[in-house]
Amino acid sequence: MQRIVVVGNGIAGLTACDSLRAAGFDGELTVVGAEHHAPYSRPALSKAALLEGGTMTAHQLPAPEHAATEILGVSAVRLDPTRKRVLLDDGTQVPYDGLVIATGSRPRRLSPGKPAELTLRTLEDAVELRRRLASKPTVIVVGGGALGMEIASGCLDAGCQVTLVAPEAPMIHQLGPYLSEVFATAAQRAGLTIVPAQAVGAWEDRGHAQVALADGFVLEAELVISAVGDVPNIEWLTDSRLLTNGRLEVDSRGRLRPDIVAVGDVAVLPTSRGTRRIPLWTSAIEQSKVAATALLRGEEAPELDLVPYFWTEQFGLTLKASGHLPMDGAPEILAGDLLENSVLLRWAHEDGTGTAVALNHRIPIPRLRRLSSAAPAAASAAA
Repeated sequence: MQRIVVVGNGIAGLTACDSLRAAGFDGELTVVGAEHHAPYSRPALSKAALLEGGTMTAHQLPAPEHAATEILGVSAVRLDPTRKRVLLDDGTQVPYDGLVIATGSRPRRLSPGKPAELTLRTLEDAVELRRRLASKPTVIVVGGGALGMEIASGCLDAGCQVTLVAPEAPMIHQLGPYLSEVFATAAQRAGLTIVPAQAVGAWEDRGHAQVALADGFVLEAELVISAVGDVPNIEWLTDSRLLTNGRLEVDSRGRLRPDIVAVGDVAVLPTSRGTRRIPLWTSAIEQSKVAATALLRGEEAPELDLVPYFWTEQFGLTLKASGHLPMDGAPEILAGDLLENSVLLRWAHEDGTGTAVALNHRIPIPRLRRLSSAAPAAASAAA
């Protein structure tokens, strides 16, 4: 391969570029990005960057060293795998020998096309949200996943009155009932009002945002922020014949075909728990390392052996989790005390692996990963 094109300039695209160079690719490398910015940390936007004073810096990453030609501020609109061309929205066609698809995802919206709700995905979204929080408005956050809860926590810390609307317990689908209750309790103690309901729409009325609930009630606030999931950016691949059942399903090395790989939020990959998307920061990094190597070396490249890693900061709690989520039942307490909000937990799975969780507990990530993969007795001893 003499020319490799990476479509997407987030962490997946950045890691793919770095990994290609590290694997010895010294040909023409081009990266296409819809945003005008250099790659940045999206997780920081709902954590430190949302509240830090002065100029935002928490999201910044070191400057890229892959020496790729950057085409920023444009989007891919079509792929022609036969002619090996990527068509951009400015009419440009970019030829390739190898292609990395890393176009990420975008927020799902309650009311598409209406301005009533803010979302938090891009740097511009974070800047706008920080600006709106300066006046300490009343806030409704729709969505009880990790992003919604992090946003709600940040809004409370900014001095706002905050209501969270979610049909089920916060983060129950991500963490399971045990930890969901821990975080819900901490959130309510911090002043969060939780409304267990399904939101079905949002609109503006006389300068206020309103959220309609499935039971007919309408909630009103000065600011509505939705965090109700994401949509993979794969529309530009509709006629590429790369989609399977409307999904971008890759093999264990991230490949769609020998000359095309897909990584990050767009990719549906095989795991020990079935074929699924894993839209997590560290997952995108691990996928990209493997797929970049596979693009150059094919079957000689190692297969992806992914142990998901998830972390969140909210309502005075910091959680780090290594292993598949969510977890059922009660965990084994390896160290610390839950009542003191500093504890190391482990859930055992039927396949012999586990999920290790550090809650306000200082533990190096490599050690946490070892605890998740060790047998229960060994994990207890290692803790």
